[in-house]
Amino acid sequence: MELAAEEGLDLVEISPKADPPVCKIIDYKKFLYEQKKREKVMKAKASKVVVKEIRFGPNTDDHDYEFKKKHAEKFLGDGAKLKAYVFFKGRSIVYKDQGEILLLRLASELEELGKVEQMPRLEGKRMTMFIAPKTKGK
Repeated sequence: MELAAEEGLDLVEISPKADPPVCKIIDYKKFLYEQKKREKVMKAKASKVVVKEIRFGPNTDDHDYEFKKKHAEKFLGDGAKLKAYVFFKGRSIVYKDQGEILLLRLASELEELGKVEQMPRLEGKRMTMFIAPKTKGK
């Protein structure tokens, strides 16, 4: 404590449970500033996961399908995850198999851009499937 007072710095306890306790003589405000700066840089480097959605109907026409597939390709190319789902309105729930075929067709056509994270699964009136973009390193 005397050494720290002589130098005009702070005595900071690094590891209190060690035997003997470990202390360091540093400028505490500068230490806090550098720690915040490091955390800010780490936060900036962390990748943010973006999820884009594409909605289909069970009887989506070929032209509409191709149009939405182009959007899906763009989203995966930009590095966003894709949530493709078929929404069943009213009695169209009868066409569950058509909705699943549509999603599997989309997955097979987007195979070079992304990999299926979750296979088509029916949740209420929606059949959902997730596709994650492939990493650029491979």
